[in-house]
Amino acid sequence: MAKKPKKQQGGTPATVALTEAGTAFTVHAYAHDPAHPSYGEEAAEAMGVAPERVFKTLVAEVDGELTVAVVPVAGSLDLKALAAAVGGKRAAMADPALAERTTGYVRGGISPLGQRKRLRTVLDASAAGHPTVCVSAGRRGLEVELSPGDLAALTGAVLAEIGRV
Repeated sequence: MAKKPKKQQGGTPATVALTEAGTAFTVHAYAHDPAHPSYGEEAAEAMGVAPERVFKTLVAEVDGELTVAVVPVAGSLDLKALAAAVGGKRAAMADPALAERTTGYVRGGISPLGQRKRLRTVLDASAAGHPTVCVSAGRRGLEVELSPGDLAALTGAVLAEIGRV
């Protein structure tokens, strides 16, 4: 039987995955306001980072298979483009409870990194235009900043234009 990796003190599965991979990253913590209408916009405002550099993690179903979409908080997900990016025909947002169970994270804190079950991932191509991007570190009020290349490599993501402004 395989040993479970030791949990890093105070870390989330996302930060543990980054540390174990030897990836350079910065953690940004902020006080989460449950009344804020948008988790992603709240993160950008709290960190003082342009919303184009802060990415939200969304879970969708493409032809019945759960798929992660990572798009800037400044826009929205183009479901048709997501389906096309993975060779599918139809995409719809996944049931939030299913997304939480499958990833191991709560809504508003779903990270593309360190998920309970690794899902195919598509990263919006706009990420490549930034030296670093921010994504959830696995809980509300906690973000990690890393290079888009490292994010794509660690998640096995394909880059495609899936965001809509």
